[in-house]
Amino acid sequence: MNGIRRSVARRSDVLLKAFLAGVTALLLLDIPGWWYWIFLVFLALAYVRPPWDRARAPVTVAAPVSGTWLALNSPGSKVPAHGTRGYGQTYAIDVLIPRNVLPATGEHPKPRFGWGLPAAPDTFPAFGAPVHAVADGTVVAAADGQRDHLARNTWTGFVYMLLEGIVRQAGGWRLIFGNRVIIDHGGGVYAAYAHLRRGSLRVRPGDRVEAGRILGEVGNTGNTSEPHLHFQLMDRPGPQEAAGIPFRWEGVAVRGDAVAPHYGLPKPGEGEPDLPANAQVFQARPAVQIAADSSMSP
Repeated sequence: MNGIRRSVARRSDVLLKAFLAGVTALLLLDIPGWWYWIFLVFLALAYVRPPWDRARAPVTVAAPVSGTWLALNSPGSKVPAHGTRGYGQTYAIDVLIPRNVLPATGEHPKPRFGWGLPAAPDTFPAFGAPVHAVADGTVVAAADGQRDHLARNTWTGFVYMLLEGIVRQAGGWRLIFGNRVIIDHGGGVYAAYAHLRRGSLRVRPGDRVEAGRILGEVGNTGNTSEPHLHFQLMDRPGPQEAAGIPFRWEGVAVRGDAVAPHYGLPKPGEGEPDLPANAQVFQARPAVQIAADSSMSP
């Protein structure tokens, strides 16, 4: 069954376009409705990894960022973290540099969404932050030609993002991930670093990289609401047919003393050791520092 799913998933972009064309034809022409259900079955095979598939044990790697960050859409809160198992996203996580970090105690303002014009990406602290390789490996894919678009941080922008998401979904995972790097870290483990800044890549396919090497910068490309890094581990180099792999980050510590109310407040009990949950502020040490500390240990 899994082999069939992967075979169908490789053709998911074509199937989705055929599905949309089929629905249009059903509305405009006198075509039997059972074709609709056939398309739905194929789409389910392409985009939904069956939950009964056995998950691999978590893989421990360094964090792809360093400093103070915040987690969203985290597998530390729910799985699948992004609401889908498609494109290898079962255990994917989004991280960004929060604005207005406040003490965890006391009252906190509720998030507010306005109707103004969306903000430029360079007004967000995460934009341009370095993205690091989480382990040694070989670059198998790299692209940074997509432009950094305005944030979707207003109701106007959010509605636009929903409509835009349909187009991106029809265009395939490359339009969803935006600028990205995919690295083979060995042992059937591949990492995808997505939404990178246009023109920021410092690697190309075939390059060997060491843990901690800067791959590029955080951007606002693909299906994003504001500049952030989308990170995931998967068992294939191509997200269309890949299954997600759970991970843990070495050198990461959740800051229980701080919150960023603009992105919500963390829920008690969520998160796991070395895996921050939704809305948790965390501190990440770079891989080179972890390696240096390990070499000095007796």
